[in-house]
Amino acid sequence: MKFVETPLRGAYEIELEPFFDERGFFARAYCRKEFAAAGLHAPFVQINHSMTRHRGSIRGMHYQLPPAGESKMIRCIHGKVFDVMVDLRSRSDTFLQWHAVELSKDNMRMVYIPEGFAHGFQSLTEDAELIYHHSEFYSPAHERGLRFDDPALRIGWPMPPTVIAPKDRSYPLIDRTFSGMDL
Repeated sequence: MKFVETPLRGAYEIELEPFFDERGFFARAYCRKEFAAAGLHAPFVQINHSMTRHRGSIRGMHYQLPPAGESKMIRCIHGKVFDVMVDLRSRSDTFLQWHAVELSKDNMRMVYIPEGFAHGFQSLTEDAELIYHHSEFYSPAHERGLRFDDPALRIGWPMPPTVIAPKDRSYPLIDRTFSGMDL
């Protein structure tokens, strides 16, 4: 695996290094030793699988507050998505900045998103499937979100949104009282 730090400190793009032969390929998608060497120590406690049917659909921008804050590792295993992370760490130099990565079955790229970030994506194909590894268990009491279209973030989605869950549309806009997370 090759770890490439994003402009948002602590968040990484991870490039798998597959071995190809006549049977297909083999690639390591996680190795505790390699993650530790990159300074990433989040033990994963939950793995989720999502499928988004319609091209243009947006899921997110989701996060969990401490003490249920979570790091995530995400990989697209079918189709293609525009994957977005937003830094919510109040003391970070990149507070409220976002970074996007195209994840696809073909490019075999993953992202590692540390605690203190919101995450979401837009499906660029029909039937896009993602696998998420989480460092914390899902906690409805600690779940929060940002609006995908919040003018304070100005996320550059690559296409007009098609399907968005009512919950994701209902998150409040960021205002002067939004303080992020003190991590």
